[in-house]
Amino acid sequence: SRPLLAADAHPQDYPTVQAVEHMAGLLREESDGRLDIRIYSGGQLGSERDTLEITTFGGLDLNRVNLAPMNAIEPLTLIPSLPFLFRSQAHLHATLDGEVGDAILASLEPHGLIGLCFYDSGERSFYITSGPIRMPSDMSGMKIRVQNSDLYVAMIRALGADATPMSLGEVYQSLVQGVIDGAENNWPSYHSGRHFEAAPYYSLTRHVMAPEILVMSRSRWNKLSDADREHVVDAALRSVPFMRDLWNARVEKARETLLASGIEVNEVDDLSAFQALMEPVWDRFVNTPEQKRLVERTVQIGEELEPGL
Repeated sequence: SRPLLAADAHPQDYPTVQAVEHMAGLLREESDGRLDIRIYSGGQLGSERDTLEITTFGGLDLNRVNLAPMNAIEPLTLIPSLPFLFRSQAHLHATLDGEVGDAILASLEPHGLIGLCFYDSGERSFYITSGPIRMPSDMSGMKIRVQNSDLYVAMIRALGADATPMSLGEVYQSLVQGVIDGAENNWPSYHSGRHFEAAPYYSLTRHVMAPEILVMSRSRWNKLSDADREHVVDAALRSVPFMRDLWNARVEKARETLLASGIEVNEVDDLSAFQALMEPVWDRFVNTPEQKRLVERTVQIGEELEPGL
């Protein structure tokens, strides 16, 4: 049988692409070579929105996408993107690797997709051209670049700043020219986009830790035997720790390089001051009973893991 065709917008050497390569190796091993994956990385097959549509219709078998394009399809996928929801990576992993993550993955099936697993996409923090952010009032009136997402725009406004949606490719120039005062992203993106040259103040708000997701086309899934479905799920889940190790190494390398370049890094004075401003944002985007239940459970997991925070 032909290999499973997979798409990823990230380049060949990116941890998510490497993780699916790893999954392919595990699949070949478990199925005595009957199952394999051919990966088209670097956005060869189009944008994530395009490839998602193709996967839904069965033209692609596997697809690694960011959660943002999923939000319009399934409301439960908004939950891991909620600002200031996760207290730490441990909290994120405990949530996604358990019942909450399972419920989000299962919610995709009516949309023609089988949710297989979550991959890390790092902790996003703010970087600014003029000075550090220590409290929400420091952001008052600042123009901050965000992804084209209603949730991100609402978060920035709740913090008292002006949200400026633009593509990642425009950020460097906009920082240099003063079109924006700052942006937000994880360590590797802050480094690889050279944004640190124009915005050398990196304030560790860790406001969003939204993961990436690996999905399979339901129509291809339906053609697999029960044993092969088990192989696919098992190989996907075993690729997750592999991906996280690669990701953590990448973050560490970017962090060391950036610190050596002389940027200024700070923890914010009081994270709860930022969290308190998110209530209207959560209320606006969390409106179904199932969303509310999963958000409450996620908050509870954080309290059990890290009491007193």
